[in-house]
Amino acid sequence: MREDGRENEQIRRVKFTKGFTKHAPGSVLAEFGDTKVIVCASVENVKPKWMPKDEVSGWISAEYSLLPSSTNVRCQRERTKLSGRTQEIQRLIGRSIRACVDLEKLGERTITIDADVIQADGGTRVASICGAYVALTELVNKMMKSGELTENPIIEPIAAISVGIKNGEVMADLCYSEDSTTDVDANIVMTQSGKIIEFQATAEGKSFSHDELNKMYELAQDAIQKIIKLY
Repeated sequence: MREDGRENEQIRRVKFTKGFTKHAPGSVLAEFGDTKVIVCASVENVKPKWMPKDEVSGWISAEYSLLPSSTNVRCQRERTKLSGRTQEIQRLIGRSIRACVDLEKLGERTITIDADVIQADGGTRVASICGAYVALTELVNKMMKSGELTENPIIEPIAAISVGIKNGEVMADLCYSEDSTTDVDANIVMTQSGKIIEFQATAEGKSFSHDELNKMYELAQDAIQKIIKLY
């Protein structure tokens, strides 16, 4: 039994409140326990400047921010230079969402995902990825309804979850107190059909075995299916 009374395979209460903001065409408040992230999706009818002019394709990028009072000790607002952690998380969100979209069906458009953490208690990047998928579907549904898109570019749902090993126990969906003291920390992004998009696993205190790796995968796969059912 864990600190908060959960079983090892049990995820925290997960909730998605769609249409959370007024102006963004796609928005959601994603909650994983006490972690809360506002995620918005917006679109511009231009493709990135670096993309070849003869390429008819869209693009999806992401921006991530940990708001100053989201943690127990106020963090500095990143105004001019992004930390390495922030850049890594932005790229992870972008890669994850692009993996579930047919970019050619987007046409010459750029979708931007904005993930702002308003309260952090572990798993902010996985909550951001799940929220990004929900916000994207809200945006796409509106574009399909208006006729801006004639084909749905989303290939299949995706979700993400954190998994860790502590004192030999494999646990899903780590809160901060677990994440900060775990022996192994992993963030896993998968499709509904079980394909892996990202599998980040790091030994923080101890190395881990192949059997433990398989167990992390199994717990993640089960948790991700549960999350997708909540979309």
